[in-house]
Amino acid sequence: MTIYHLIVFLPLLAAIVAGFFGRRIGDAASMAATCIAVGIGAILSWVALYQVVGQGNVVTVKVLDWIDSGSFSVDWALKIDQLTAVMLVVVNTVSALVHIYSVGYMSHDPSRPRFFAYLSLFTFAMLMLVTADNFVQLYMGWEGVGLASYLLIGFWFHKPSANAAAIKAFVVNRVGDFGFALGIMTLFFATGSVSFETVFAAAPDLAGKTFNFLGGEWDILTVATFLLFLGAMGKSAQLGLHTWLPDAMEGPTPVSALIHAATMVTAGVFMVARCSPLFEYAPDTLAFVTVIGASTAFFAATVGLAQNDIKRVIAYSTCSQLGYMFFALGVSAYPAAIFHLFTHAFFKALLFLGAGSVIHAVDGEQDMRKMGGLWKHIKITYAMMWIGSLALAGLPFFAGYYSKDMILEAAFAAGSGVGQYAFVLGMAAAILTAFYSWRLLFMTFHGEPRADHHVMEHVHESPWVMLVPLFVLAAGALFAGVAFAPGMIGHHWQEFWGNSIVILPDHKAMEAAHDVPLWVKLGPIVVGLVGIFVAWIAYIRDTGLPARAVKQHQVLYQFLLNKWYFDEIYDFLFVRPAMWLGRLFWKGGDGKIIDGLGPDGFAATVVRLAKRASILQSGYVYHYAFAMLVGVAALVTYFFTVMGH
Repeated sequence: MTIYHLIVFLPLLAAIVAGFFGRRIGDAASMAATCIAVGIGAILSWVALYQVVGQGNVVTVKVLDWIDSGSFSVDWALKIDQLTAVMLVVVNTVSALVHIYSVGYMSHDPSRPRFFAYLSLFTFAMLMLVTADNFVQLYMGWEGVGLASYLLIGFWFHKPSANAAAIKAFVVNRVGDFGFALGIMTLFFATGSVSFETVFAAAPDLAGKTFNFLGGEWDILTVATFLLFLGAMGKSAQLGLHTWLPDAMEGPTPVSALIHAATMVTAGVFMVARCSPLFEYAPDTLAFVTVIGASTAFFAATVGLAQNDIKRVIAYSTCSQLGYMFFALGVSAYPAAIFHLFTHAFFKALLFLGAGSVIHAVDGEQDMRKMGGLWKHIKITYAMMWIGSLALAGLPFFAGYYSKDMILEAAFAAGSGVGQYAFVLGMAAAILTAFYSWRLLFMTFHGEPRADHHVMEHVHESPWVMLVPLFVLAAGALFAGVAFAPGMIGHHWQEFWGNSIVILPDHKAMEAAHDVPLWVKLGPIVVGLVGIFVAWIAYIRDTGLPARAVKQHQVLYQFLLNKWYFDEIYDFLFVRPAMWLGRLFWKGGDGKIIDGLGPDGFAATVVRLAKRASILQSGYVYHYAFAMLVGVAALVTYFFTVMGH
């Protein structure tokens, strides 16, 4: 057994122990088992990163013979290369810290073993995804994180809103996952294999080749990559399939940190980077990825301006940052996208868990309008939220500064129309990000206390079991950028990533990004500072300004508050027609036709005949005697008539 077996399967073992034996062994043992298992996995993941990147030990570890059906054979194997090693660090580190944090956050919950079992199951599914050696294993991990996210979002199943959010996440992801499955089938149809190695090796020969479908000629790789990207749009909440992400805040806050910071939502980014040998030969798909990513970055940033729920603001921030990652992928700057995924995991998990610490302090309140003046009471949480926000805004020497700037520089350096589109919207999103981040800080921690007097009396700092993970994540938000930028996105990034990422020679965004004009390098810092300054004016210096602005621009405010009306549009276009059709088939088809003519129809006919027959049962003897006499007369008549012939 290798360390890679332990990294992947320890969380599964912990999930089984806590899930099936939690009641027997108790809450403390369940929490200890899961925390220790994932913690060991996190430490071993850093060891694996050193072995793979530092020593070049790229390996494929076979677990077992998995599927063998005729000529179709798939092994379960762990592909350990540079891309996988980085993802292992991200997934296991954040997951371990979330497990530890949850010990304090969920201390009063009666179902802790179930919660920790779900967390560990989610971690295992994500690890199965990032270590996949073939598309079938990738799809199994993909669906596994979907299932686990459903269980975690709907963990408090006594709340109708949590159930609705869990179902919404599952259904919206089904749309993307259907495309993802079709993409895998297309590649199997084209290459006869689902193995990454075989499919990627066949990509250069497939470039430009078409297949006939519905009377038209379609480019094989364009269709396949487009369908794969549909799956990424669902999992990573890109524009159009993003509506599940804010509703997923109904789950406990540690779930928000795990799903929306480092793991599930970044699965799509990882998948596109893993399939770079395919996407590089599909320029139309790359252009589409760029446009969707840039549009998502801007859209989510605008919506984040108007939200009042502290977790929803951070959720839309996640959506926006994922947009940055995707437009980096779209301009073939895969290392920049994965580097931003890496740094983002630390500061976004820090913000989510910091928000959880705030919610814990104010007795479960999440509306920022009912907070204010908290910084004196929870100074450690306040400091942690500042560090996370500075990294998110991309200010110098924080982690986000290195990764976000590189993405914007790569988009500018791409020299394409979609690259310029991404650069402009990325810069616009940067100023909005800084504004809503400091809006959150100022509304939550500054000004006069707006919370109930009873709540303010009991505001308290979180226990150390919740604060220690914040310190570790803060260290990542401070130093992950400066420590890893030279290797991941520096001039020698090819040496770091090896063959795990493929970029064609004519896609030069990564090299050209280092030579962009000075104003492009300084631009993100300047707009970030402008955003912070405007937030300071609106929420510290002139606190009446936001209300006046809302009154003056009521239509725009309602548009942003209602999230561009995506939910209402989908409700009108899809939900209501589906409900109407379902009711028609239920009442009309099943009720009237099938049951009406079938079982219910036969039963009703028998009942009617029985009722008519029951009229003859009068209970009077002379009626029965008369009926017998009529019967005898009929019998005699029949007898003589027949005998007469």
